Amino acid sequence: MPLNIPNLLTWGRIVLIPLFVGVFYAPHDWLTPHEQNFAATVIFVAAALTDWLDGYLARTLEQTSAFGAFLDPVADKLMVAAALIILVQLDRADAIVAFIIIGREVTISALREWMAKIGAARSVAVTFLGKVKTASQMIAIPMLLYHDPLSLFDPQRVGTWLIYLAAALTLWSMVYYMKMAWPHIAEKG
Repeated sequence: MPLNIPNLLTWGRIVLIPLFVGVFYAPHDWLTPHEQNFAATVIFVAAALTDWLDGYLARTLEQTSAFGAFLDPVADKLMVAAALIILVQLDRADAIVAFIIIGREVTISALREWMAKIGAARSVAVTFLGKVKTASQMIAIPMLLYHDPLSLFDPQRVGTWLIYLAAALTLWSMVYYMKMAWPHIAEKG
């Protein structure tokens, strides 16, 4: 495992997960509910920014590695799953939405692993649709975490619409990836 800046940022994102979850379990005399929302939002946004930064630095500094390519999506999926589970527990997101998003991530990760083993990984490479899905989810989650109204802007309402959009795009992208993989599944299955 190469220890370089991109991989350290990815490990940092993984280390932030228990801190992120712990914010909501802190006693209310330590953090008020508003402070919990704010702290969790800041931690999640920081993690999302390090996701972009570690990829950028890996390419720019030519520090890409097989381990980094493995660990980066794992860190992303763990952070998103933790956030969705917390949001369901706080009754800010529907369990079915969390199930769709987490279930798709598990399914597509397994599909990508299998496709890589048979030498057909390019068939399920990340697409523009997947990037739009990720963007809507990465905007929705901080809004749902923050939760509290900001003057005339209601992050909960906008975040709810965006997380439903993310769930729809999640299903659509899963169908797309399965369609792209189907010839290989039929041949090797």
